[in-house]
Amino acid sequence: MRRVAVIGCPGAGKSTFALRLAQVVGLEVVHLDRLYWHPGWVPTPREEWVRIQQAALAGERWIVDGNYAASLDLRLAVADTVIFLDLPRGVCLWRALTRVLRARWVTRPDMADGCRERLDLTFLAFIWSFRRAKRPAMLRRLQAIPAGTRVVHLTSSHAADRFLAELERSPTPGS
Repeated sequence: MRRVAVIGCPGAGKSTFALRLAQVVGLEVVHLDRLYWHPGWVPTPREEWVRIQQAALAGERWIVDGNYAASLDLRLAVADTVIFLDLPRGVCLWRALTRVLRARWVTRPDMADGCRERLDLTFLAFIWSFRRAKRPAMLRRLQAIPAGTRVVHLTSSHAADRFLAELERSPTPGS
């Protein structure tokens, strides 16, 4: 496990999971939100965004957390492991809400500077509809990734914790 993509619905815990995984396997975490957003929630233009990701993915050892479906294939093409945090809608909504309450006046460490935590109806609707609108395409993309790429499909917080615990007990974590 040298190049890991962590994907899933907003609120699934991708950033937290990526940081915990990094502690176990000793890889650097790249938070896509930190790279994509500029202060005041200004997005990076598409062409520049692709170049930024290509540079981040050029390294030999990393964990990248984030979806960004329009450029997901960049990560799927080079990752040796893809971890899909496929948690229930209620869990994702709850986590998104509590994250806003915990960090409403600050910028999260996995977010770009100048992008304070926010929550609006569009974001909540995205989380609500993710299972129906985005998940099927994500599953199809995972089925089409290169042979030899390990896909880990975790459907609960308990399964994610168990996966990390098993890695910790492994004689060579992440291999």
